Amino acid sequence: MLTLVAFVLALGVLISVHEYGHYRVAVACGVKVLRFSIGFGKILYRWHFKNSSTEFAICVFPVGGYVKMLDEREATVPDGERHLAFNTQSLRSRVAIVAAGPLANLVLAALLYAAVNWIGVESAAPILARPEVGSVAAQAGLLGGERVQWAALADAEPQAVESFDDLRWFLTRATLDGQDLRLILRYPSGLNRGEVLLKLSAVNASEVNAELFQKIGLAGPFTRPVIGEVMSGGSAEKAGLRNGDLVQQVGSVPVVDGQQLRGLIRASVANGQAQSALWKVSRAGSAMEINVKPELKPEGALLVGKIGAYVGARPELVLLRYGAIDGLWRGFTRTWEVSALTLRMMGKMLIGEVSIKNLSGPLTIADYAGKSAGMGLTAYLAFLALISVSLGVLNLLPLPVLDGGHLMYYLWEGVTGKPVSEVWMENLQRGGVALLFLMMAIAIFNDVARLFG
Repeated sequence: MLTLVAFVLALGVLISVHEYGHYRVAVACGVKVLRFSIGFGKILYRWHFKNSSTEFAICVFPVGGYVKMLDEREATVPDGERHLAFNTQSLRSRVAIVAAGPLANLVLAALLYAAVNWIGVESAAPILARPEVGSVAAQAGLLGGERVQWAALADAEPQAVESFDDLRWFLTRATLDGQDLRLILRYPSGLNRGEVLLKLSAVNASEVNAELFQKIGLAGPFTRPVIGEVMSGGSAEKAGLRNGDLVQQVGSVPVVDGQQLRGLIRASVANGQAQSALWKVSRAGSAMEINVKPELKPEGALLVGKIGAYVGARPELVLLRYGAIDGLWRGFTRTWEVSALTLRMMGKMLIGEVSIKNLSGPLTIADYAGKSAGMGLTAYLAFLALISVSLGVLNLLPLPVLDGGHLMYYLWEGVTGKPVSEVWMENLQRGGVALLFLMMAIAIFNDVARLFG
């Protein structure tokens, strides 16, 4: 139920803001708006505001919306109202009205990001877990426990890294752009600093997902290798492990963090059999050795080791909160960065450098809406901001059925001095609809594969 409510609320807010952008600028330009609709199809509820001729409506299919304006191309317009019709407005006014919807979504995203900055959010500190052997991070010499303080793409000026999410953002941008990433670190001792270069230009970023970060070797933040709640009847209980045990070594391998420990447990399989190992642990300050034999559990087509206990402490958290001006500026900056990244992703999909599996549809959005709502207000606001950016950028694409397509028509009119012909308009509209349906089909297929595969 939470997923459904969060999804419907997200759609309602984002669509309303988008259509209100069109509506507000149309009214400001002197255009008569006949209907402001949230959704398509049969009208469920309609109303009028005092001193307004516009009909406001909610329709049965809430997957979009529209603002219907007086227009000679759609119906006969009385001579006395011709000056109120959309098609009689100046080119500048028509451009402003069409662009207002996507721009409203981008402004909303900036304000939502700003709200997250003002409220404050706890995020994992940018302390690195031990990277897997052979990963990009391991090849760069990272061992785990380092704290990232600054990051820079190629030869750019270093920027502060305040959380592990910030680090993921830098990793994503650098990988998609095919650039190496410089990290300025503070080592676990706290006394020394250093710099490493991650060779991300050699990483294939066809899909931006958890596997990409595992390939880089920075899948998650540092966590102390502590045993958490021990489940009754599991391997951990049988071996004698207890809640709070600090694991220092598994067999001959020194353990640095929880992520590494989980990997060692999962990999404790040979020839289809679980392999026992001598663990060195610290319990209440006392050192001891415990023989642990994980159980084998199926995970997809693989058998992996499990011990029946939570492994790894909570990561160190930092509270990120900013003042009024700084928070607002960061909101607009993040909106710009996400918009640019979204466009780069779409461009790379077109030329085949990024997989179309990165396209998401309504099922994935609904799933993320529910999860983010369950995590709290700031997570849900950040989710709304991300979707609002995506909606704004998508609508600015030069597809004939989208706002960006209409802006392309107006660009042609501005350059040539005459509008696009009706024949060309109809053909482009049909092509745009076909392309949009194809994108939707791919996105829904990806949703099903991602959620139910």
